[in-house]
Amino acid sequence: MKLFGDPLRAEIVRLLAREQMCTCHLVDDTGARQSTISHHLRVLREAGFISAEPRGRYTYYRLRPEALSLLTVGIANLTAQAHHAQAIRRPCV
Repeated sequence: MKLFGDPLRAEIVRLLAREQMCTCHLVDDTGARQSTISHHLRVLREAGFISAEPRGRYTYYRLRPEALSLLTVGIANLTAQAHHAQAIRRPCV
C-alpha cells in the first residue's frame, strides 16, 4: 500500500487505468519531469503492477490487472480481519 502513497505515483496508476501510455504522455498529463516519471515507472514495474511494451522509439506502459486483483483481495482480507478485531481485546497482564 506504501507503493500508492506517493501522490504522483497514484496519479500515474490512475492514468494507466484508462489507457496505455508512454513516458511522454505521462509527462504531459502530470507536468512532472521525465526523470521523475521514469523513477516511478521503474518502482511500479519492479513491484509487478505495470508492464512495458516497446513500440518503435517508445515504450508503452500498462497496468497489470492481475496484480491489482491480488492487492484488492489482500485489502478485503484486512477489512474482514479489522471487522473481526472489533470484538477482540487482548487483556493486559
